[in-house]
Amino acid sequence: MRLATAFRYEQSISNLQQRQQDLSTAQMQLTAGKRVNAASDDPTAAARAERALASIARSDADKRAVDASKNAMTIAESVLGDAVELMQSARETIVAAGNGTYSPSERQALAAKLSEIRKQLLSVSNRPDGGGGYVFGGQGATQPPFVESSATVPNTVTFQGQPGQIEAASTEKVNLTLDGERIWMFGREQDGTLSNVNVFDALATAISDLNDPAITGSAAQATVTQGLSDLDKILGNVQSARSEVGEMLNRMDGIEGRLAVSKLAAQTEKSNAEDLDMVEAISQFQNKQTGYEAALQSYASIQKMSLFQYIS
Repeated sequence: MRLATAFRYEQSISNLQQRQQDLSTAQMQLTAGKRVNAASDDPTAAARAERALASIARSDADKRAVDASKNAMTIAESVLGDAVELMQSARETIVAAGNGTYSPSERQALAAKLSEIRKQLLSVSNRPDGGGGYVFGGQGATQPPFVESSATVPNTVTFQGQPGQIEAASTEKVNLTLDGERIWMFGREQDGTLSNVNVFDALATAISDLNDPAITGSAAQATVTQGLSDLDKILGNVQSARSEVGEMLNRMDGIEGRLAVSKLAAQTEKSNAEDLDMVEAISQFQNKQTGYEAALQSYASIQKMSLFQYIS
């Protein structure tokens, strides 16, 4: 009898401990709102949640890269829009300079206007990206990439960045900078090929010619013809670059949509793997609480029986 009682006593203790552990686990799950709080709770579900978490992290990193690119390309699109307006204004000014009735002082006034436009173009070509770099810095520039030199007459502007462009560290191909040399230092022929003419030199030549008091008639017209030819090539190149940037911005809208869908899918997978069905969990907690109380009562009765047999 004593052996049977001892066995029942040990079995009751074991059952009580198991019930207590089950209740503690259920309570921890309710508190955390998760079914899986450690890999040991459900190794398969924990692995699914870990993979989903990695996917969420990739989506977040890609979104940050897209945001940075979108900011830089928005600035670039605005700058190129400003450049087109300035070049069109320069074109109108050069056309006006072809007026055969203009005096040298009137042409010099137009040259002064072109000089101001040239300064503005140099300023916008060196537009910062807001992050310590330059939108048109190519593969990297810590200083303004376009530098004017007074060592030549007329003054020349050179590109001192690195040709090319920087792409964000992302699974999506998005730009952080543009190739300033290709955009600002070349023109575009009608067949799409690049020609070795840039807006700064073209305007500097026109300014120099119009400031010459001896220029008249056919010479003035030649300046106008050459200036318009150069500007049309340069405008074509800048407008082409602006179109490319616009396409990049449109593509980024699509990328943002895909990233949002991917992140939501990963979040859903993570939730399905580890989150708790609160209604079911509360019901299970109540059942386990009832089971624990029953085990506690059983233990108490076995303990009394053991004490009675010991006395007897």
